[in-house]
Amino acid sequence: MATSESIIQALSGSLLPRLHHSDPCTNNSSPVHALKLNVSNTRKWSKVYVQVNGYSRMLHNCRTYRSRRLFDVFHWKKDAGRLESMGCKCRQAEIFCGGMTEDQNETRSKGEAIRPRSFPVNGISSATDIEESEVGKQFKHEKGGLFSDGMSTVAGTVKDHKYGKTLEDEAWNLLRDSIVYYCNKPIGTIAAKDLGNTSILNYDQVFIRDFIPSGIAFLLKGEYEIVRNFILYTLQLQSWEKTMDCYSPGQGLMPASFKVRSVPLDGDESATEEILDPDFGEAAIGRVAPVDSGLWWILLLQAYGKFSGDSSVQERIDVQTGIKMILKLCLADGFDMFPTLLVTDGSCMIDRRMGIHGHPLEIQALFYSALLSAREMLAPDDGSADLRRAINNRLVALSFHIRAHYWIDMRKLNVIYRYQTEEYSYDAVNKFNIYPDQIPSWLVEFMPSKGGYLIGNLQPAHMDFRFFSLGNLWSIVSSLATLDQSHAILDLIEAKWEVLVAEMPFKICYPAMEGGEWRIITGSDPKNTPWSYHNGGSWPTLLWQLTVACIKMNRPEIALKAVNIAERSISRDKWPEYYDTKRARFIGKQARLYQTWSIAGYLVAKLLLANPSAAKNLVNEEDSELANAFSYMISANPKRKRGLKRQGFIV
Repeated sequence: MATSESIIQALSGSLLPRLHHSDPCTNNSSPVHALKLNVSNTRKWSKVYVQVNGYSRMLHNCRTYRSRRLFDVFHWKKDAGRLESMGCKCRQAEIFCGGMTEDQNETRSKGEAIRPRSFPVNGISSATDIEESEVGKQFKHEKGGLFSDGMSTVAGTVKDHKYGKTLEDEAWNLLRDSIVYYCNKPIGTIAAKDLGNTSILNYDQVFIRDFIPSGIAFLLKGEYEIVRNFILYTLQLQSWEKTMDCYSPGQGLMPASFKVRSVPLDGDESATEEILDPDFGEAAIGRVAPVDSGLWWILLLQAYGKFSGDSSVQERIDVQTGIKMILKLCLADGFDMFPTLLVTDGSCMIDRRMGIHGHPLEIQALFYSALLSAREMLAPDDGSADLRRAINNRLVALSFHIRAHYWIDMRKLNVIYRYQTEEYSYDAVNKFNIYPDQIPSWLVEFMPSKGGYLIGNLQPAHMDFRFFSLGNLWSIVSSLATLDQSHAILDLIEAKWEVLVAEMPFKICYPAMEGGEWRIITGSDPKNTPWSYHNGGSWPTLLWQLTVACIKMNRPEIALKAVNIAERSISRDKWPEYYDTKRARFIGKQARLYQTWSIAGYLVAKLLLANPSAAKNLVNEEDSELANAFSYMISANPKRKRGLKRQGFIV
């Protein structure tokens, strides 16, 4: 297997200090690791002691820069009896690294009204007062456009006769009603607002991955504030030290989710304060850290810049440092021989035990896409030169590894069927010692004569032949798959429509594990029973990834067909999280209703089909240099000499 030499050794030696935008309502790092806002009637600047890593450091008017983070902290009191008292007016200051001066536009206008709203203890606010804008543009078939000449169906406005409004109107109302406010500013959307379910668990929190389709929907509507707030507030949560069993994960890890909490103010029972309480996996079911959160954050950051035209956010010192910290985690040297990221089970969208530990395709596709996006956003300074070189090396190795070893079609299946095993040489054909008997019987029937896909996982002596939808779709979006492979994946989706879509798009993976395999691999998980949840369930949120992939490949009629199927029942079924059974005929037995990313996924699909050109802000185009490097590696002699490894670069 041809890979590029690693040039990343530490990635931690010369990172810039964490100079952060001292955003409103900022914090001391309390024992509960919550971002605190102290309130009192009159604003006053004072010396504030911030607890960082178990000891105190003093900040005075954000002029002392000894802490890892900079905060503007101020106080005022409010009457807790008033509903609107949970909100706050805040003083913003942009801290720049050059002269360490505060931006002249730091203060908000005096007398700015606090948004009146219902504000439960969990920090979730209804946003019914937000003015709605027009939605649901007519999908047009134009000659010479992105759509094939043979397509006659259009994505028009679907009427809900029961309520006398369009599905888009209903979806937008539900999406806006899921908005979470912090310091009287929209900061994200909760996972679900199922008022009929008394078991809340963590569905009232803002999840990084769940917010991505919500954020893109707002970007497509030209509503940028909530996405900007989300990006900056989650960045402030990035470096917090989180501990489980006396061990802390690597610095730079993004939380899986966070919650806005309202708690009594210390020493004053008549006032309350809002805190941001993040979860890095230490409270999650299974206690798994979210590997994908930081990767999705980078992708949303770039999408924000492209949609809004505002490059100032990604140019900020704190944002640049945040990107580098994520890259440090992903590019750090380890024991692995492969360029793919090695992760535990449950560290991505499939967040329960499903046998995806190792090198799951979903993580690799997001990793590749995030590397491309980060490379574009990194400031062109001398301090980033080595990091850029490391990114380029990893991109070449990763693209070659996935395209060459994860790809499977009928031709490749025949090659695997005739593999020789126990080969010991540098030019072995069966590099991972895959035994032909691993080929499952279902795959012989599933594989069409035209089409193919990227397998779910690859490890020594193991190929996970399951079809994982998100990984394959994002491999198209990110150009991790070649042009021919991307078309072949869509060919397979069309050929196996009744299996992967049926009555509700889209199967998260195929096939489901059953019987003894289900018991052993999932641990008899009652939520991941066969053809349910992550084990072959159908997830409407995947509509938006399908749509982006289809538009990129100039085949939007596939996505349009899926959207039309979803519109038949998704509103009637109250926008469930997922569907059960092989043909997705039942609402998931434990599915939350009014699931936000089901709503947002539908809206993004509709908006993109109405305006296909907007999809260019979400895709990564094929890099010509990477394509040339890949072609060279394919044609090069796989036999190579062994030699001393060059020293890595410290970034």
